[in-house]
Amino acid sequence: MFKTAGIVARYDKKQAIILAERISKYLEEKGLKVFIEDTLAEKMENPERIVPLDKMKTDFIVTIGGDGTILRAAISTPNPEPPILAINMGVRGFLTEVEPKDAFTALDKCLTGEYKIEKSNKLAVSAGKKKFPDALNDVVISSGEPSKIIYTQIFKDDKPILRCQTDGLIIATQTGSTGYSLSAGGPVLDKEVDAFILTPICSLTIFHSLVFSSESQVSIKIIRPMRMVILIDGNYRQVLTSEIPILKVNRSKNVTSFIRFEDDFYQRLRSRLLFKGIG
Repeated sequence: MFKTAGIVARYDKKQAIILAERISKYLEEKGLKVFIEDTLAEKMENPERIVPLDKMKTDFIVTIGGDGTILRAAISTPNPEPPILAINMGVRGFLTEVEPKDAFTALDKCLTGEYKIEKSNKLAVSAGKKKFPDALNDVVISSGEPSKIIYTQIFKDDKPILRCQTDGLIIATQTGSTGYSLSAGGPVLDKEVDAFILTPICSLTIFHSLVFSSESQVSIKIIRPMRMVILIDGNYRQVLTSEIPILKVNRSKNVTSFIRFEDDFYQRLRSRLLFKGIG
C-alpha cells in the first residue's frame, strides 16, 4: 500500500501546476505524505514538503506533463526508482497513462492496488572509469555542432563491426524506439523484444539502423574530431574529450516502472503516434 507520493510537473504550464496542487491536497486527505519537486516551490501556493528529484524517495511518483517530464523524473530519481503514474499534459505524451480528466480515478485505483506494473529497461553509459546517468529513452552522440560530421568506429562486444560517417548516432532502448530514433528512420520495437537500437543521423555511408540483443555491449570510438557531445534522454549533456574518446553502452541493472491500467502498447501507437487517423 502506498504511504508516500512524489509529484513532478511541468513548471511552464499553469494547468499542470494547478493539477499538481489539487493532487497534492487529495493525496494528503487520503493520508499519504506528499513530496513536491523543488522546481515547483515558487509556483505552488502552499508547498510544504519540497525535495529535489535526486532525494525523492517515495512509494510512487505522479508526473504531470509529457514524455519530457517523465524522462526528467527517470534520469534523476534515486534507484530503485519508484513506479510512475504519468498524467498527460504534453504534446504527444506517448509514455503517459491517463488524461487529466481521469487523474483522480487513476489515483484511487493506485491506492486500492487496481493497476499493473510495466518495467522498461534502461541503458548504462560509461567512458573509461566515468559513469553517466542511465538512459530510459536514448543516448545521442554528436560533434555538438550542426551538420559537422563525426567519423566513428562501432564495436559489438569489443569486436569492430563497421565504420561510419554521420551527423550523429542514436542508441535507443525499446522505450526510446518510438522517439528520436523513429524520427531518424529507425524501427519501433515491440515491447516484448528485449533489444536496443543503433540509428545513424544523416549518414554519408550506407548504414541503416542496427538492432542489438540487450545482452550486447556497444562501443563507439570517435576517430575525428577528437571530442563528442553526449546527450542522455534530452536532459543530461556531457562533452567527452580525450586522445581516443570511446563510449560504452549496455543494459543497465536499473529499470523504470510505469503504473498501467490497460496493457495495450499498440493502442498507444494508434492513438498517439504511428497510426493516428488509421483504422
